[in-house]
Amino acid sequence: MTNSLEAQLLELREEGEKAIAAADTLERLEELRVSYLGKKGQLGALLRSMGQLSAEERPKFGAIANTVKEALQNSLDQQRATLEGAKIQAQLDAETLDVTMPGIYRPQGRVHPLNGIIDKALDIFVGLGYTVATGPEMETDYYNFEALNTPPDHPARDMQDTFYLPDGNLLRTHTSSVHIRYMEPEEP
Repeated sequence: MTNSLEAQLLELREEGEKAIAAADTLERLEELRVSYLGKKGQLGALLRSMGQLSAEERPKFGAIANTVKEALQNSLDQQRATLEGAKIQAQLDAETLDVTMPGIYRPQGRVHPLNGIIDKALDIFVGLGYTVATGPEMETDYYNFEALNTPPDHPARDMQDTFYLPDGNLLRTHTSSVHIRYMEPEEP
């Protein structure tokens, strides 16, 4: 009778290790743990039949049963670690954050009230069919004075009326230089 119980234990171990290795979810692994090592599991049923053995055969059978239990528990632990690792890796893959993507732009501040009024006035004039032209704040002497036929001795060219820069340019003193820049490429 001992040989048949030993054979059943070894068969249970082989079958259990194969089933545990084939488990692909943590839920299935828990079902297998209950089926093999639970209170009413297959190993428990074999251990209950140990009462039919003689006193000399029990320690030998108990030792084999303990090795089977340890082997099944080790298989369960290894498979659980593998499945949990795979679950964590899948979660990391699904939740990756691409730090190379551009961030979300959130403008800070507000439009200055004067600029807001200028924008509204421009919208009105554009709605009426006018064109908006802009030009540089730093201008050449040609666009600021020569192209407007301002004579060289005109008071606007004096040093106290115009801010001249070291490179020969100057800060725009009026918007008429933008008119010249706009009329050169455009038809009047």
